[in-house]
Amino acid sequence: MSERHACKLLGATRSVVRYRSKRQDDGITERIKSIAFERRRFGYRRIHMVLKRSGLRVNHKKVFRLYRECGLKVRKRSARKRAIGCRGATIQPCRPNQKWVLDFVHDALANGRKLRLLTIIDVFTRECLRIEVDTSIGGKKVVEVLEGLMREKRKP
Repeated sequence: MSERHACKLLGATRSVVRYRSKRQDDGITERIKSIAFERRRFGYRRIHMVLKRSGLRVNHKKVFRLYRECGLKVRKRSARKRAIGCRGATIQPCRPNQKWVLDFVHDALANGRKLRLLTIIDVFTRECLRIEVDTSIGGKKVVEVLEGLMREKRKP
């Protein structure tokens, strides 16, 4: 069967049937694969930037097309590891000064300034041992407050 007759039966033009792609690979696919396997967190955009920096003039759409043809994709990060098994029950205190807890509370004044509160509570008696109020409470301030409280009361 002639080409004209076959194209007429298929309803296709001869120019479409005769078309041969003029795309040149120039080893870009291999470069993309090597970068992707070397840097697993790089997607096609970052690979495109690496190729550009190495002096290769290539369109980002071509990089995307070749990236997809190679079956590449950015690997998902693995989920955070969770604790295995059951945790032991916390020991409840049976006398005062056995266990203290501390918490930071914050609020704002009418003029918009931040207000921070450090509360220290005895778990057994539920007594508030100390409330420290300041605009900022750093680690040194927390240590000072706890040392002062330990001088007044017995260490938990």
